[in-house]
Amino acid sequence: MLAVDVVDTAALPESDRFGFWHDLVARESVPARIHSAHSRDFRAGATVVSLGDVVVSRWRYPSLEMHRTARQIRRGDPEMYQLALPLSGRGWMEQERRETILAPGHLNFVDTSRPHASMHEGAESEPDRLLTTLTVLVPHSMIPVHPNKIAKLLGASIPTTEGMGVLLTDFVQQVVGHPEQYEVEDAPRLGFIARDLIAATVAHRLDVASSLPQDFRGHAQRLRIVAFIQSNLHDRNLTPAAVAAAHHLSLRTMYRLFEAEPASVAELIRRGRLDRCATDLRDPRLRDRPIYAIAARWGFTDKAYFSRAFRTVYGQSPRGYRGN
Repeated sequence: MLAVDVVDTAALPESDRFGFWHDLVARESVPARIHSAHSRDFRAGATVVSLGDVVVSRWRYPSLEMHRTARQIRRGDPEMYQLALPLSGRGWMEQERRETILAPGHLNFVDTSRPHASMHEGAESEPDRLLTTLTVLVPHSMIPVHPNKIAKLLGASIPTTEGMGVLLTDFVQQVVGHPEQYEVEDAPRLGFIARDLIAATVAHRLDVASSLPQDFRGHAQRLRIVAFIQSNLHDRNLTPAAVAAAHHLSLRTMYRLFEAEPASVAELIRRGRLDRCATDLRDPRLRDRPIYAIAARWGFTDKAYFSRAFRTVYGQSPRGYRGN
């Protein structure tokens, strides 16, 4: 499994919890001054997943305020960018004399090499409920966008409901929510995926995507295409030509994007549909649904072709797979 550090302050004496949390944030994120009205009994938890130079984390904590000062930066600076996505609560974040909201649906972008501050509290209806925030830390050197351009994003938020922000959010939630689904050797590859998603998200927001190196742009485009395929497997008209048209690409250009990949676009569609069929066949709630109704739901209109394709991948007929 990936290198994961899981922490829960409930395992500690009440008097030690806040100090432990303060040290944990300094070790796994960046040193900061933390203030909380709940410091006497600080209930909090964290899941920190290392992807090589990139770190993704999920933090749960009561209302608090954080300040990263110039003095702390002079003592030691990892030179990282941090993207934070609150999943609950409300608040604000400030850097470079710009302030933005801290709320679900918004990625907040900060530079650890510059002072910044934030405040995060529970909603009025649930003021004592633990808050949850996802974060990603990536070294400056891994993002191929000039720091002067990136400075325009500091103290700003990026919507997670459109563009690359959607893919970045989904990726972070998947990795930090299910690290057991990956092996240790997957960490570098996942780190590069995170890097490319962050670079593409930043470049898109700054309208400088065309200036990214070709390998970054190609990887980001492939990730968008794969996400599009996964979201549209139910569409019987989903073909390589339809995928290319949806992304304003010629078929030849799209094929070139995937020529060095282990699976072509057509194979991604076919295997994705077969995997969805397999999931439905094992779902006890769909036990009475005819097999070929499930196949049709995921775009297979030829019964014989579906049976052959399913047996090739899963080693048995759809009926046998459902019965096991």
